[in-house]
Amino acid sequence: MPGLRERIMTTAIATRQWICNVCGWIYDEVAGAADHGLAPGTRFADIPEDWYCPDCGVTKSDFAPYEP
Repeated sequence: MPGLRERIMTTAIATRQWICNVCGWIYDEVAGAADHGLAPGTRFADIPEDWYCPDCGVTKSDFAPYEP
């Protein structure tokens, strides 16, 4: 059974990923998406509002926190 620290770390890591509700593309804040103008470490909150999903073209508002 994981301890409190492990559960907190797992939750923190999980909320640093975002999934497109339309096509399932996952944005990971740690890895970024250099091919799409997002450097590693770019927080989802800091991505411009006019950014779009590189796979299907929907806007940032169509993403949700991803918890694997």
